[in-house]
Amino acid sequence: MGRIWRGQVSSGPILLLLQMKPPGASDVSPPLLSTPPPSTPRTDGRRERRSNDLHNQHVAELQEEAMKSTGSALSPTSEEISQEGARLEENEERSIINPQHKDDPKLQELIKVLKDWINDVLVEDRIIVKDLEDDLYDGQVLQKLLEALEHRKLNVAEVTQCEITQKQKLHTVLQAVNQTLKPQQWGGVRWSVELIHSKHVVAILHLLVALAIHFRAPIHLPDHVTVQLVVVQKRGGKVLVQKSQEVITTTMESMAGHFERDAFDTLFDHAPDKLNVVKKSLITFVNKHLSKLNLEVTELETQFADGVYLVLLMGLVEGYFVPLYNFFLTPDGFEQKVHNVSFSFELMQDGGLCRPKARPEDIVNFDLKSTLRVLYNLFTKYKHLE
Repeated sequence: MGRIWRGQVSSGPILLLLQMKPPGASDVSPPLLSTPPPSTPRTDGRRERRSNDLHNQHVAELQEEAMKSTGSALSPTSEEISQEGARLEENEERSIINPQHKDDPKLQELIKVLKDWINDVLVEDRIIVKDLEDDLYDGQVLQKLLEALEHRKLNVAEVTQCEITQKQKLHTVLQAVNQTLKPQQWGGVRWSVELIHSKHVVAILHLLVALAIHFRAPIHLPDHVTVQLVVVQKRGGKVLVQKSQEVITTTMESMAGHFERDAFDTLFDHAPDKLNVVKKSLITFVNKHLSKLNLEVTELETQFADGVYLVLLMGLVEGYFVPLYNFFLTPDGFEQKVHNVSFSFELMQDGGLCRPKARPEDIVNFDLKSTLRVLYNLFTKYKHLE
């Protein structure tokens, strides 16, 4: 029975195999334990340890600087900040989400909504996004997403492994995105190849929100999502830390940029008493027609949200029966309601009206102003109809 013992001989480590001496064996050491052959000094391990010691010392110094900048004791936040600072070059700046606010409910809701949307769009490609940062940084998923939304192919390599080709592909994809979105016209570009490839979650969120708004995604983005950032800078070898806030979403209407201020904006802002008069007129108008089916509307905010009354109303004012297989008479869930409202918009266009600027998702989400705009367009055309 033997055992392994790690010893130190000369300037290099060797392994000595010690075996139990059988009965009657001589005391002469086996050849293995005779004078060992000269060993070549190994300095790789020492260099690596020295390098690690220097790195750890540098990180410790940066942690101390981070603590001084934030004015707080060492915490998981300051540790992460110091690690981020260790990767910075002189005069470089980087921002990260404050680790203490990563679990903000509205931020997590936005991330979940965007992931679910991407997975729905790419279901035929059998692509499942589980993490926005890890799955989107190399441009592969962004390429497939843009191709699916625009129904066209991009002239880029399908699979890229090295960083250089990944960034080249990402550059091509983002160039196509910017040509479509034209972000310079409404606030500037808030994403870049370097930010996306470095898994900068705020830049990724800005990009996905812009795509969802532009392509009128059938989702509801949570309003007023703001993230708290920690901005880390290196100046003169020291880490400077500042905190700031970044607005990711405001309201669907303001982000879409499709709406110009109209009479309803004025009514909501300055004349709520007159707004009630308009609501009563619209209720009278829709009930004049829906009463033919023994239906009655009392609340504009809620009773048109599933799209059923809009579909039936279009059939009544245009004088035709809408086949029940074309819409959901008792819709179950958000998607079926959006389908109904979208279908009613198609019927409006067939009747000679312009497609409403309101989003079906806004009506489903009880946006009164969007609902009033749609109904007022119907009232304008069909108010003299008996």
